[in-house]
Amino acid sequence: MLDTNADVVIIGGGFGGVSATLAVLRRGYRVILTEQTAWLGGQLTSQLVPTDEHIYIERTGANQSYRDFREALRDHYRRWYPLTPAARADAHLNPGAAWVSPVSVEPRVALSVIESMLLPYEASGRLQILRRTRPVAVESDKDTVRSVVVEGIETGERTTLTGTYVLDATELGELLELGGVEFTSGREAQADTGEPGAAETADPTDMQGATWCFVMDHRAGEDHTIDRPANYERYRDAIPPHATNRRHQLSFVTAVDAAGAPTVTYGFHPDMDDDPSAIDLDHHHMGAAPELWNYRRVAARRQFAPGFYASDIVVVNWLQNDYTDGPLFGVPDAQQHWQGAKDLSAATLYWLQTEAPRPDGGTGWPGLRLRPDVAGTTDGFAMMPYVRESRRIRARKTILEQEVSLTYRPEGAVQYRDTVGTGHYFWIDRHPTTGGHSYPASLPQPFEIPLGALIPQRVRNLIPACKNIGTTQITNGCYRLHPVEWSIGEAAGALAAFCLRAQSEPHAVLDDEGRLDDFQDDLTRGGAQLRWERSLLA
Repeated sequence: MLDTNADVVIIGGGFGGVSATLAVLRRGYRVILTEQTAWLGGQLTSQLVPTDEHIYIERTGANQSYRDFREALRDHYRRWYPLTPAARADAHLNPGAAWVSPVSVEPRVALSVIESMLLPYEASGRLQILRRTRPVAVESDKDTVRSVVVEGIETGERTTLTGTYVLDATELGELLELGGVEFTSGREAQADTGEPGAAETADPTDMQGATWCFVMDHRAGEDHTIDRPANYERYRDAIPPHATNRRHQLSFVTAVDAAGAPTVTYGFHPDMDDDPSAIDLDHHHMGAAPELWNYRRVAARRQFAPGFYASDIVVVNWLQNDYTDGPLFGVPDAQQHWQGAKDLSAATLYWLQTEAPRPDGGTGWPGLRLRPDVAGTTDGFAMMPYVRESRRIRARKTILEQEVSLTYRPEGAVQYRDTVGTGHYFWIDRHPTTGGHSYPASLPQPFEIPLGALIPQRVRNLIPACKNIGTTQITNGCYRLHPVEWSIGEAAGALAAFCLRAQSEPHAVLDDEGRLDDFQDDLTRGGAQLRWERSLLA
């Protein structure tokens, strides 16, 4: 029987939501967790994006709970998969041998580990999970959220959930809008943030493009060509407004010279390990055009016993299927952009199968095959698009470009008195936007997560728990990655538990030095990393 009341209600079972849930449960409190898809794990599972991590991840810059999670992924393969002796002995095992993801795994493996971590708490009755459930209303009394109304996506049945604390871990920051909580979205104006890289004007609908990922393998000599998408030519021939280099949307070319001749071209070599001399198998140089086949690969057959995999398995999350025709929320026709993002990905696959230029002078690889079994869907596309930007709460602290950028902080990112975690990435990663803009990427310093970015300006008991914290569009580009979202979720869950135990509230923890010290001690005892170990950054 469903208990509709818990100590903490967490809406959204993505990466931050899972981390927040574990943080609350491990401190002895009860949780109701909801998730709109069939899978927990968000960007890592239902959105099909392997881990985006920083270059120091194996030695510093992550909470112990995240390290335990990524080692559990590796241990799952060591226990259940026929790895080669070399792969099994590799302390830094990367099953997909992806160059952008140090631990690139099949989404079902990540899901299995997440569910195994949560199962004991479900068995004890301290955790209830409502899958395929979405929020539809928030009931508030002045500055306090009293309840969240959720709806079963298949059944239409509505349930009112109550808890002392409510965490918004939704992919789009949905509780912020439903509850009338102050938020921002899209791009900010330089006059508002003071960020050197901000635009002159603000536009809440100008957001980084979303990507509807899909997963495929390659069966040479077979034909798995999908039906020609109805709007295929439109996507194939489009030159995105942000593509100042006149690159077509569906092209391996990333730049052209003044005469229109290609100067930089992506590599694409299906099952490239068949010919190791043809390509650098461990290509990871961020300044060059990448090899796409192993970019987001989640299973590299060279890591497993000969014949175990007939082909590598690859996730397509590329520039080619970055969708920028419009945002996923905030405009009247948002729903058509969800379909548009998926249509672009279908066009990308069809182009790869039929018209993409091959190194041998031919066109297309008809043996590219969708893998619905890997994606957990009927068609091989992700359950939902990869969301780079959501609504962002107007927080007590907004993290700014000039606090984390190497350009403006050559001595290191700002150290916050109220730090609750650490993070880093290769770039302050700003993808082309729905407003037709393409901003140059810049480099972040290893940074901290200030507690003030998790505290709403007004509402007392709602806490953001993923990419909806107090960042700008710019700083979101390095605060939205997997290990950072995990740390944000852990801090949010730990904060709710701390306030329950101390009979306090988040604003008081932020404003009282003694309470803040106690909370930071609690995080540290739980394995959170609050400061960078500078000696390990060399």
